[in-house]
Amino acid sequence: MSAQHLFDFAILGSVVKYSDGTPRPPERHRRKLADWETRNNGGRLIRRQAETVVGRTTLPASITLHKGDYGKGGIIMLRVHQTFSVNTDLKFTVVARPAIGSVLVLDRPGDEAELVHLAANRMDAETWLKSHGYPNAAIREITADEVAADAVEGRAAA
Repeated sequence: MSAQHLFDFAILGSVVKYSDGTPRPPERHRRKLADWETRNNGGRLIRRQAETVVGRTTLPASITLHKGDYGKGGIIMLRVHQTFSVNTDLKFTVVARPAIGSVLVLDRPGDEAELVHLAANRMDAETWLKSHGYPNAAIREITADEVAADAVEGRAAA
């Protein structure tokens, strides 16, 4: 599916893979492999940002994937996110969706909210929120209706 389709229909918290369709280079070609991996990878969908106008410039809508955390001893030192314009030529596939009943912890209410934690249930989400500093956080439960809409609206992984 295109990035625009992912922006329009995918559920925050979905695990997504993206690809440019080229074959993986051999391991011995480190530079080519590193370049290939920047255009063929995956992550968890954490944000959708609508089209924005700054002065005379229009920035297209975008999606952001959380690619990983790096640290030691339970302390995260680096969080890696990657943002894609909906105009990108990459193809996206939804690999997994959040389970029904899981809870999204968002940094703020509204359409521009960013997923900061995916909890198994409401109690886990509230416990997580008590130990992390998000004063304007919003909690949203994944419902059966939201997951069923994937199939009805043609949002099946493609």
